[in-house]
Amino acid sequence: MKIVNYSEFRNNLAQNLNEVNEDREVVIVSRSGGKNVVVMDMDEYNSIQETLHLTSTKANRKRLEDAMTEMGKGKFLKHKLLEK
Repeated sequence: MKIVNYSEFRNNLAQNLNEVNEDREVVIVSRSGGKNVVVMDMDEYNSIQETLHLTSTKANRKRLEDAMTEMGKGKFLKHKLLEK
């Protein structure tokens, strides 16, 4: 995680955005006259949103936990991928 002030972020905008995209760096932009903001890669953001959705209900969380427990115990089946 990288923390920069607004002026530094703006002055090095391309470099900061490249770090966000290429290095998956999360950049926090501190602003003296307002609330801080977070800049992150869109794929990373989408991944977080998907995780939040998948764990949003107790039933979903239980199914995921059960599946992870079964995999940890070796209780799973391997299948070849079907090709079109």
